[in-house]
Amino acid sequence: MTSSIARESQAPGIVSLTTDYGLADGFVAACHGVITRLGPALRIIDVTHLVPPGDVRRGGAVLAQTVPYLPPGVHVAVVDPGVGTNRRGVALSTPAGTLVGPDNGLLLDAAEALGGLTGAVELTNPRWLAPRVSATFHGRDVFAPVAARLALGAPLVEAGPAIDPESLVRLPAPLVRRLPDGFVAEVLTVDHFGNVQLAAPAELLDPLPARVRVSPETGDRTACGLAAESGPRDGGGWEREVVHGRTFGDAPVGALVAHADSAGRVALSVNGGHAAELLAVAPGTLLRVRGSGVVGDAPGQQA
Repeated sequence: MTSSIARESQAPGIVSLTTDYGLADGFVAACHGVITRLGPALRIIDVTHLVPPGDVRRGGAVLAQTVPYLPPGVHVAVVDPGVGTNRRGVALSTPAGTLVGPDNGLLLDAAEALGGLTGAVELTNPRWLAPRVSATFHGRDVFAPVAARLALGAPLVEAGPAIDPESLVRLPAPLVRRLPDGFVAEVLTVDHFGNVQLAAPAELLDPLPARVRVSPETGDRTACGLAAESGPRDGGGWEREVVHGRTFGDAPVGALVAHADSAGRVALSVNGGHAAELLAVAPGTLLRVRGSGVVGDAPGQQA
């Protein structure tokens, strides 16, 4: 009888793709084609190809929040405004999979989500790349063929020389600051539904009351936490009262709810609406969430 371990070892390799290529052109299909020509039995999972163009932080967040739920495999991410420059192409090993993409900070949160970085190589072996590498399409000519070879079982060390993990490019850490009456946090991402994900972990919301106040945090980003500790700041002219709930339906239709999202972060949502539009916020906006204060006018709120 064939053991479950043996059956698992015979399963086709997995390659996932996360890009900002969109769906109107042939870029995604070209990457699929390169992978399947090298490994016809490989399974390809398309995470998304609708990352906003060049938005490395959004791409990294989507990747990190998705890969723990994918089968172990090789995860390619391409959000690469520096393509063709001296930025490196890299492959990163983790206990639960391999990440392939540009060295621009895109991959590192996903590496942590897969158990932590255990090694890194620069993709320089010409035998692993397309015969002619385009200066503007490394997804097709570099990352796809490398991913296929790794998913077929080739050793990572053959892709190129080892590099110091400390030399990898890292994105600036999103701002999160705990305050006596709540917290200040940067908007990390806005999803397809308009839900506003903050960089704050969900446990910062737990001790706050059933209704909280949300307002923009103004001033110098590097100093705002210190200044906020001395007392309330000018909230930029508006403040919203928000239901502190568990899910969208805990607020009336059209009303805001602050909740823990599926990634374990604080999120602001509108029951049946678009929170980012209602609050006029975008990734990088700083918001203060607190448990007391006076409600004023906000975008979309009647006086």
